[in-house]
Amino acid sequence: MSPEAPVALISGGSRGFGQALVEARLAAGDIVATYSRSPGAWVERRRAEDPSGDRFYWEAVDGRDLAAVRKFAMNVIRRYGRIDTLVNNAGTGIEGLLTMTPEKDISAALTLNLESAIVLTRASLKGMLSARRGSIINISSVNAVLGHNGLSVYSATKAALIGFTKSLAREVGPQGISVNAIAPGFFDSDMVEHLSDAQRARIIRRTPMRRLCSIEDLVATVGFLISTRSITGQTLVVDGGFSC
Repeated sequence: MSPEAPVALISGGSRGFGQALVEARLAAGDIVATYSRSPGAWVERRRAEDPSGDRFYWEAVDGRDLAAVRKFAMNVIRRYGRIDTLVNNAGTGIEGLLTMTPEKDISAALTLNLESAIVLTRASLKGMLSARRGSIINISSVNAVLGHNGLSVYSATKAALIGFTKSLAREVGPQGISVNAIAPGFFDSDMVEHLSDAQRARIIRRTPMRRLCSIEDLVATVGFLISTRSITGQTLVVDGGFSC
């Protein structure tokens, strides 16, 4: 592995969309660092294939532990010398009427979906600023731009990421760092497993492209944003036109 290979840090990379992102960046030749609360079989297999951690590095980190999140970014910089790409993917769904949602659940969602992304970005920027290059991509949600019953807290955290994206893009753009977000619509993931066939069919009928977006669509969008330096401060909604 060339010492000049780009280093990508992807939070929440042990399964689903996060796992797909990790696999795509590895296939592109990047060194990839990721964390999650537990490894899962896929992470264990990757670690066995690369025991020295030359290309793949994982740690057990609870995203609600902000000190641990900060330490992880510092460990990546010490290990590889820099971070070229950051994807703030880790997050949790929270559903229910606001008046019925326990405050501890609200606090946990705010910490994991928003605060941990800010803390991880702040730590990762230290290397990017000195190198005067980098790409930061925040994973928001279509719920940040559309209202849905029972998703007020989740939507608030994802909308805040868009505001964070826009303002940070202005701060660090002069140093050659791009900051963007993508807002996925409904796609096959843990967060839509609870939907009935009738609910999924209703969503598809409301979607101009007549299908749920795929993880491959989202991964391709992240790859596009990493590849360009002409786009910053933007949110790309990837939802098959659901939010039209």
